[in-house]
Amino acid sequence: MKKKGFLIGTTAVLLLEIIAVLVFMAQRTEHTQNAVAVNEVVQSVQAEWEDLEKHNSASELAYVVIDPEGNVLFRTGAGLSESVNEAVIHRDTILDICVGNSVVGKLIIWNDRAEALREDKLRAAVAFSAAILLQCCICAGYMAYLHRTVTRPFHRLKDFAERVAGGNLDVPLEMDRQNIFGVFTESFDIMRSELKRARIAEAQANADKKELVAKLSHDIKTPVASIKAAAEVGLALSGTQKQRENYQGIIGKADQINVLVTNLFTAALEELSRLTVTSAHMDSRELKVMLENADYFHRAGVPDFPECLVYVDKLRLQQVFDNIFANSYKYADTEISVSFGKDARFLHIFVEDRGGGVREEELPLLKEKYKRGSNTKNIEGAGLGLYISEFFMKEMQGDLMIENGQQGLRVTVTIPLNGIG
Repeated sequence: MKKKGFLIGTTAVLLLEIIAVLVFMAQRTEHTQNAVAVNEVVQSVQAEWEDLEKHNSASELAYVVIDPEGNVLFRTGAGLSESVNEAVIHRDTILDICVGNSVVGKLIIWNDRAEALREDKLRAAVAFSAAILLQCCICAGYMAYLHRTVTRPFHRLKDFAERVAGGNLDVPLEMDRQNIFGVFTESFDIMRSELKRARIAEAQANADKKELVAKLSHDIKTPVASIKAAAEVGLALSGTQKQRENYQGIIGKADQINVLVTNLFTAALEELSRLTVTSAHMDSRELKVMLENADYFHRAGVPDFPECLVYVDKLRLQQVFDNIFANSYKYADTEISVSFGKDARFLHIFVEDRGGGVREEELPLLKEKYKRGSNTKNIEGAGLGLYISEFFMKEMQGDLMIENGQQGLRVTVTIPLNGIG
């Protein structure tokens, strides 16, 4: 509909311009004078010829009266032709003034064709300028429409794709069904939701596997410990060297099995350390944009940060902010306050909700794997967001601290300046 309106508007303006050009070209360049007005001036001058000093022109025409010797007897204004020669050159109207049957003078009526032509050109220029201005306004409006419905949605899709590629599936894609990409944005967000479900299912499966490993470790270690204890008893009661060697072999294999089971359990808990973090210098003013992107429900007033350079991985830091705001949305569902502090080495960003916080004994557990507070209830989540966020901040030479603030849970993100952290 917008495209159709733009085409109709530009076509209408173009047609108006063509009509104006045709009308201007069809106009006569010679402007004829009003014969009635001219006749009235002649009659008036002839009637008052004997006393022209009392002559008062009631006509809009500009004219000069001269006698046969060329002397000016009357003029309506300055700048008019005052001789027959000047009148001929200027193409003025020259008429005889007759009193009785004799010619007593000349009436020279000023030819205003040039002024009329200038006025026509001025009107045409104003009309064309208005048409061009209208076209520019239509084009500017359409460009703004394209920016809103095409360019800006593409930028959102680009940022969204970077987040998904970085593993952040909590922030939804803002949808606008009024633009031509509304269906695409909805499809992309459906994809994000499905990926998030798959990730939660995968995390749950991994958690189940780890739990199974832990149970099997315990179940395996128990009989192994019994075997080792029996072997130690047998070693103590053995009467020959051969028996002692056999029991020592059993004890050694039992110890080996115990080490292997322990290594298996430890390796399962170290998988997340494979995520890469690459820090680089970034203008601190970009932090405001990143926080506003994370605050997709627009519940926080993000302040302007002091101008400085921070040393971060932009993608990973965006994940940290996204995880913090997503947790606040899910578990507190309140307004969020954002503030900052700065010292010689670090920029500290404080994010606090108004949900009342968590129990003090649970605070140390929130940054551990698969650990969640007692206020999570039936809210979906894998318990990895804050664990991963702390890992990212440590890799960026910064830190992540969680505490109870005055109104709710307070998260402090410590960002190094210039990579000196």
